[in-house]
Amino acid sequence: MSIVISEDIVRASGLSEQELIIELVLLLFQQEKISLGKAAELLNISQVRFQQILSERGINIHYDVEELQEDIQHLTAKGWL
Repeated sequence: MSIVISEDIVRASGLSEQELIIELVLLLFQQEKISLGKAAELLNISQVRFQQILSERGINIHYDVEELQEDIQHLTAKGWL
């Protein structure tokens, strides 16, 4: 799926295209519509980098069962569990 945002809207926001995407993903994360892992995936960055962005903005990390399961799968795949 793709979302097209017109140049007029990007310009009106006063943000670059990437900054606007970050803001939208942060909003979805804050509203608990997407997990930390999905937010990082949408931005094509690591979860650690997304956590840094959250920290820079003073946004608390909510950690739910889905994220715990994702972390367990990741750690198991790496052979760390």
